Amino acid sequence: MNQQDTTKIVTELTNKNVERMNALNELNLRAWERMTARQMDVMGYFMEQTLRSMKLASESKSYTDFVKAQMEMAKAVGERLMEEAKTNQQVAAEVRDGYRDWYKSGVADLAADMRIPTAA
Repeated sequence: MNQQDTTKIVTELTNKNVERMNALNELNLRAWERMTARQMDVMGYFMEQTLRSMKLASESKSYTDFVKAQMEMAKAVGERLMEEAKTNQQVAAEVRDGYRDWYKSGVADLAADMRIPTAA
């Protein structure tokens, strides 16, 4: 194997590694975007509930009505948080699967690269 062959092999391996790292960066970016969007949705929901609570405080005719409405809100918030937890688990599983697929692909590519025939 001469210097030109070695340079060609090193260049090919470098290009493949750059592609792998770009794919990893893409996975990271998608995961970040999904989780950030989920968090923003939850924060928006909490803001809505806060406004609703303030409105209830000013419009309730009695303390009993106010407490009853707050209990209903607390139940709704609890249910929403359970839904969010389930959705977040699902998103985390999808992200995990994406990383696992990326890893398996990288290992398979590396194994294939190790089988590159070399001239003796």
